[in-house]
Amino acid sequence: MLWFKTSENAGRTEVFDPIRKKYVALTPEEKVRQQTLHQLVEQLGVPTGLLAVEHTIKLHELKKRCDIVVFSRDGKPMMIVECKAAHIPIQQKTLEQAARYNFSLQVDYLLLTNGEQQYCCQIDLDKKALVFLDTIPDYNQMINTEHPRPYDT
Repeated sequence: MLWFKTSENAGRTEVFDPIRKKYVALTPEEKVRQQTLHQLVEQLGVPTGLLAVEHTIKLHELKKRCDIVVFSRDGKPMMIVECKAAHIPIQQKTLEQAARYNFSLQVDYLLLTNGEQQYCCQIDLDKKALVFLDTIPDYNQMINTEHPRPYDT
């Protein structure tokens, strides 16, 4: 799969998003989103047909968009990915944003990234807790993992 195919349009650089199948403005956040999509597909084995970019959800009466959502083969959302531009640090408010989106989707995993920092956690619904993981699970692990591996401190 070809990633980071760019083009100039009206004086701005655009990148072809193979998931949305269109050119979009190459903003700092979009660069991180495209890098993360590449990682999900090429390194973690997520099928491209089971990814959604800027996935619209309803949160109370508001419409919000998740940067990336990974789905199972039966259409169940499994992971929310929140992307920030490289110059924006991943902070508690980033986690809170992804957690708010999860009220609607009820996923098992949250991935927060700015391209420099990546934090992945599994949601333990029984304990109502987040368990930070030492690695990002690949697609098969997302489907099959029952017990999270704690983050090494």
